[in-house]
Amino acid sequence: MSLGRISFSAFLFVFFLNGISAQYFQPGPQVETFYSEIDDSEQPYALYLPDNFNPDKTYPLVVMLHGAMSNHRLALKRVFGKTNLPGESDAEASRYFPPWEDVEYIVVAPYARGTMGYVGIPENDVMQVIEKCRKDFKIDEDRIYLTGLSMGGGGTFFIGLSRPDLFAAIVPVCPAPPAEAFDFLENALNLPMAIHQGGADPVVKPEGTRRIVEELRSVGTMVEYYEYPEVQHDSWANAYAEGNIFKWFDGIERNPYPQRVRFATKWYKYPGAYWVTIEKLTPGTLARIDAEFTGENQVNVETDNLEAFSLNLKDHPQFESSKLLKVIVDGQEINSLPRFNHSFHKEGGKWVTGRYIAPVMAKKTGLEGPVYEVLTCRHVYVFGTQNADVPDEINRRKSVARQAADFSVSFGGYFEQNSTVNPRVIADRQVTHFDRYHSNMLLFGTKETNSVIAEIGDKLPMHLENTTDSLGLVYCYPHNGNLVVVSSGLPFWTFVPDDKDQQPLHGSRFGGARGAQALKGMKDFLLFDRSNQNVIVEGYFNNDWTLPEEAVEKLKSHGVVINTRE
Repeated sequence: MSLGRISFSAFLFVFFLNGISAQYFQPGPQVETFYSEIDDSEQPYALYLPDNFNPDKTYPLVVMLHGAMSNHRLALKRVFGKTNLPGESDAEASRYFPPWEDVEYIVVAPYARGTMGYVGIPENDVMQVIEKCRKDFKIDEDRIYLTGLSMGGGGTFFIGLSRPDLFAAIVPVCPAPPAEAFDFLENALNLPMAIHQGGADPVVKPEGTRRIVEELRSVGTMVEYYEYPEVQHDSWANAYAEGNIFKWFDGIERNPYPQRVRFATKWYKYPGAYWVTIEKLTPGTLARIDAEFTGENQVNVETDNLEAFSLNLKDHPQFESSKLLKVIVDGQEINSLPRFNHSFHKEGGKWVTGRYIAPVMAKKTGLEGPVYEVLTCRHVYVFGTQNADVPDEINRRKSVARQAADFSVSFGGYFEQNSTVNPRVIADRQVTHFDRYHSNMLLFGTKETNSVIAEIGDKLPMHLENTTDSLGLVYCYPHNGNLVVVSSGLPFWTFVPDDKDQQPLHGSRFGGARGAQALKGMKDFLLFDRSNQNVIVEGYFNNDWTLPEEAVEKLKSHGVVINTRE
């Protein structure tokens, strides 16, 4: 072997032994991708690195969320104050990055599946982009910022307020928040915020944004409000002009140990913030906690609709781990022995020290529902092939599953977007061991038509055996550490407007309400007649995944067979 080859091999050995990343990033604007397990796809995001980028230097991070009918490339331009040239379409503007003034920030703009809002799958994509930046670069954990315009402004509200301790500050611009965001408004107590709005915006009305600002201020949120007279929906041109957003972020740092934490949530998926974690709640019911240091090792806690929580106090400046912690919870005084983390739960209606351990068949993070949550992880659509007398019947069943997996978007013909989520659609006989143990599954049919439903049927809570063509049943349930959704009878997106020209009750504002997207807004289970707005019974499973008593009789009276758990 030549000396040159030996030297090069030795260099490679040392290169990888030292853990140095072999990936090279060029300064300036560019497009990168990450791998999404949701549908085994590479998802793009725009990335900006400073002109003198140094991989050994720690940088602040700005996350920019684009609006409806836009993309990651345009979003990166917008946050740097670059609008389209006169007469230039978005398609033309997406082809290039113009020169702009350098900033000492790393900036990312996720594509997040285009026009699907920022709840569920797109939300997951945004979080993956943030995690990839943390992996690829040295990010200042106290200087991560979030901003976005229109649909992205709404996403800024939702993602920012559901995870307020992740960000140092957020800036929603002409925001169109999803309904889910309003549960989190009180979470912004320690999160600086600036909201920008056009005074003549015909799309996002300024009156609505003003009401949000008033509500935020009424609960003590640090919010600045900028309204631009006579400016319509493009208030981002004002908000992001001349690098103003970066100047506003300069000097704002996250406080990881605030004196007071206030947090509200309906789901284990969003369990808390800073040094407070909710450990037992009723999924679907808004739970609140308000915890405040009143002195060294003295904390006052007020709760609503929760039964267990923990205080993670290591490194808090008002906490000394070697001393007792005095906690007053809902007026009840408790002394907790010296330790870093202090846990409390209810026994017999009273608060006691000790951690809550969730039983095996209890709702918990990743296994709490509602039905739409099945889509936020790796998932597969499974149609049945049993008792199909003719090939056309199998094709019909396959077509139903394909409709469920269609995430295409249409705004009345004005804007069309092909499906940007493309999970597998397979027959029951094609389901593998990997699918059973590593994927959520959407199962279509009944025990008689789908062999997977038949295989796990005795572990499921109910089955539709009414053979009429007018009923539809859909529900989610844990199995093998994952969630399955069972859809029997009419597809769950079936919607028949009445003579009043009703609109679908379920489904996202962005992304439509057909196929699997119609699951958004639904609870754990739904039985309907002819159209999904004609609800016979719907609701959430109990915390132990049993059916509420009041739902059982209604289900039974309409041909649903209930399995009793032993």
